[in-house]
Order: sequence, then structure tokens, then C-alpha cells
Amino acid sequence: MRIAISMAALVGGILVIAGAVKAEQPAAPYPLDAIPDKMPFSTPYGAPISLERADAAIKAAVAEATKKRWPMNVAVVDSGGNLMAFARMDGAQLASIAISEHKARGAVTFRRPTKAFEEAIQKSGSNYVLTLDGVIGSRGGIPLIVDGKLIGAIGCSGGAGSQDEVVCSAGAATINK
Repeated sequence: MRIAISMAALVGGILVIAGAVKAEQPAAPYPLDAIPDKMPFSTPYGAPISLERADAAIKAAVAEATKKRWPMNVAVVDSGGNLMAFARMDGAQLASIAISEHKARGAVTFRRPTKAFEEAIQKSGSNYVLTLDGVIGSRGGIPLIVDGKLIGAIGCSGGAGSQDEVVCSAGAATINK
């Protein structure tokens, strides 16, 4: 009887100690508490993209989409988020008209590709991003940068996000060199 009580006390004591040790371990740092040395996504806004350059980006994106047989909607906005040029390919999904513009506006407003939001939500679990006005958590929006200044953005929609991104990248390549 004495041995049974002593064993119970010993096991109970070990569990208490183990709980105390576990409680004393520091919690993993909260990723959003990290303070970057430099301001992320701080490309300065520049003069608005010209219609000529916007049209060139659209043509390159449409050429890529045509080559792959992906009907797309392609929008280019200026540095203020105003629509400069737009193309809807034959057969492109109607809902994607507004989505392509939203992707372009999100990319210029937040000065980053919309893929950054997709990754924040899907990979990092940063669901708070969904509460920010103007965010779209889908790739296919890319800022257009000339001489280190943000002059606009291009947004593509109509396919899977990865397809939208490929087409958008082709359009952005005419500007971002």
C-alpha cells in the first residue's frame, strides 16, 4: 500500500514538474511583431503611365494569352489607380472584367504584386489581409515600374491565377525592364 501511494506521488510530482517546465518555455514569436529594417513595398509613385505604354502592355499580354489560347481580360491602370486601357478577348469570362481591374488597382495601390496577398492568406495564414479595402488575394496583378517609380499596374483575369500571372507578366515585361 505504501509503495502504491509513493508511486502515485512520484508520478504526480513528475507530471507537475513537466507541466511547469512546459509552461516556462517561451512562446514562438508572433510573425507580425517582427520589425523590418527597411520599409517594405515602398516604391515611390511616379507620373501616370501614358496611353501608348499602357496599350503596349495590353498588346503583349493579349499576344501571350492568344498564343496559349487563354481568353483573358486585361486592364492597365495609372499610378492613381485610374483605368488607362482595357481589352476583353473574345470568349473571356464576363466576371473577369471587374476582377482584372481590381487586380491592377490592388497592385498599384499597395505597390506590390497581388500574388503577395494570395501568399499571405494561403501560405502564412494572415487572414487579416482580407479586411483591407482594395485587396484581392489572387495573383495576376503586377505593378509597372520605370526608373524606380511606380507608373501604373496591369491586371489579368479569366483563367486560373497561375495563367493570369503568366499573361500579366508578359504585359509587365514591356514596361518593367
